[in-house]
Amino acid sequence: MSGSTEVAIIGAGVVGLAIAERLRADGREVTLIDPNPPGSGASYGNAGTIADYAVMPVGTPDVLRNLPSLLFDRTSPLAIRRAALPSLLPWLARFAYQSLPGPTARNAAALAALLAGAGPLWQALAARIGGTDILQHRGCLYLYESRAAFTAAGADMTRRRALGISVDLISPEDLHQLEPGLPPVEGGAAFFPQAIFLSDPGQMVTRLARSLDTPHLPHRVTGLDRRADGVVLTGGGFRLRARHVVLAAGAHSRALALQAGDRIPLDTERGYHVEWDMPVPPLSRPACPTSRGFYLCPMQGRLRVAGTVELGGLTLPPSPHRIAKLVEGARALFPDLPEPARDWMGFRPSLPDSLPVIGPSRAGAEVIHAFGHGHIGLTLAPITAEIVADLIAGRAPARAITATAATRF
Repeated sequence: MSGSTEVAIIGAGVVGLAIAERLRADGREVTLIDPNPPGSGASYGNAGTIADYAVMPVGTPDVLRNLPSLLFDRTSPLAIRRAALPSLLPWLARFAYQSLPGPTARNAAALAALLAGAGPLWQALAARIGGTDILQHRGCLYLYESRAAFTAAGADMTRRRALGISVDLISPEDLHQLEPGLPPVEGGAAFFPQAIFLSDPGQMVTRLARSLDTPHLPHRVTGLDRRADGVVLTGGGFRLRARHVVLAAGAHSRALALQAGDRIPLDTERGYHVEWDMPVPPLSRPACPTSRGFYLCPMQGRLRVAGTVELGGLTLPPSPHRIAKLVEGARALFPDLPEPARDWMGFRPSLPDSLPVIGPSRAGAEVIHAFGHGHIGLTLAPITAEIVADLIAGRAPARAITATAATRF
């Protein structure tokens, strides 16, 4: 098949769908291209949290100090598939540099500026697509299972407050009042009162997709070629010419970005979740036991345990021990949990500085990048959509995008 469109969006995850929704509101002709059903990847399998408090990058001085032991302990919250190590070495070198104190502080400030206002934008988007009932306004918890961990968290929360984040450190007694179904912890918790939780992110993305009156081409784009009359996309028996191309293919974006003229150090985190079906989950808001690196997520009709970071690329099979570690961690808190009903693995696009790439290609603004969101793709979807809509309209974006430019590498 062949055809043309005003804007082609490569990728139909939550970021690509939010961009399509925003562009259609501007009256743009939009075509989505993705070999998979809309919202079926990481947009479905995440922890469901609008995490405007997630201003600290993955790489920090604390992580750098412990990096060798973390990476090579296959059960740690941040681990690496050893088979992927040779290809990951250049990425890891960049990650180590970005974990130094100076880059960490710059990255945190850039993340805070980018994340500001995510909650209200999500509320507005949910209202437009009939998803308000999925939003839960109960905040989010970080759990500290020891007094030492709770004390050490004080410095982290001070840094977040300095970046504009609302957070309260609460005692074990106050935590019990908030979540009586959680087992007692010695340390206490950090409570982020403004965090919003999606009780079913898959359903929210489904409603977003159904709200669109845009064609969806179920193909994988393998070729991107600038021409005098636009950008020609090809792959799998199709050819599409577009005036503008938005690259929002998540973890699959690197090769196409290179064809557009941008060498981006994008690699892949493999995220996991397990779920237990139950009428009423044992907690009412997402909670992260910080030493374990996962979230307890009270989804509709089920408890989802999601998280940890495994660097391992796009081709290796799932790691059974990562799933087993999630089950073990969940049972440490809720010993009566039976065998899980299901498990899942998906791909997160990861950059060494924890910042996405949002902005025009260095070779020309007819290609706009919108990928690499890491752990905050769900949170940043409507923000990314606003930036892309401004760029396509020829307007200066409402928020600075220097820190997310492709030219920073």
